[in-house]
Amino acid sequence: MSGQLPAVSMAAVPGRRKTILDIAKEVEKRGFSGIWCPSMSDSMSLCVALSMVTETIPIATSIMPIYFRPAIDMAQSAAFIHEISGGRFRFGIGVSHAPAIKRMGVVAGKPLTDMRNYVTELRAAERVGELPPLVLATLRKKMIGLAGEIGDGMVFANGSRSHMGESLSVLTEKQRQADDFYIANMIPTCIDDDVQAAAAVNRRTLTGYVQLPNYRNYWKEAGYVEEMEAVEDAVAKKEFDRIPECMSEKWLSDVTLYGPANHIREQVEAWFDVGIKTPILVPSSAQGNQLKAFEQLFDLYS
Repeated sequence: MSGQLPAVSMAAVPGRRKTILDIAKEVEKRGFSGIWCPSMSDSMSLCVALSMVTETIPIATSIMPIYFRPAIDMAQSAAFIHEISGGRFRFGIGVSHAPAIKRMGVVAGKPLTDMRNYVTELRAAERVGELPPLVLATLRKKMIGLAGEIGDGMVFANGSRSHMGESLSVLTEKQRQADDFYIANMIPTCIDDDVQAAAAVNRRTLTGYVQLPNYRNYWKEAGYVEEMEAVEDAVAKKEFDRIPECMSEKWLSDVTLYGPANHIREQVEAWFDVGIKTPILVPSSAQGNQLKAFEQLFDLYS
């Protein structure tokens, strides 16, 4: 057993933002190893607020898309949060994905080149103060290698546990072991004694992801060709209600956490064992909303 608690993912849901900050205080009190804020909400604003209501817990974005704000603007915000949090901020950035980029009306270039240039511009920003550690969003080996070259760590979303050893093989042994090189993964999590109900929740969570070509290519690389080709067939035929059927239990168990509390705790340890230094639980509930999910998460480690 690692003896270390995982981190948690928190989003500022409209109408419950003050409640989320109260939950964050409880997350810190209970000893979770970090709070990571996804791009589905204003994660930078949430990190500002978290830096003011918490004292010791690391906070991070997971992630801020690089195409949405100029590097100088992002550098100013990141340095500000890093300073007022007392150095607890980790700045997760990524290239996002095609639908989000299209919604913003942005024209993206080549991901590796764009990321390298953006990091260069961030670090060249003048009169912004000290920048936080830069954590790159990763899936496949080329971006992992870039994170090892120019970043201070990486964060996966929905990584494959069985494939993680291969993925991390492009890093140096020092990077894989060093405390100051971050290796994190956001893991959809549903805690429930009703295993099938919990699995159904995670399948709904990942329905959008499996429709993204970059994720399907990654999961094919991880050995799930049959599942991803089945998804492609369903999408091509516009039979979207068939997509959850394409997500095998083997794949779902490799990418997410679901089931009773004891099983979840064991599987979190398995993520530590494959080299993920910071498993980030993304809580959902088969019994209610985000607040119920956090109640179940707290019970998990009570």
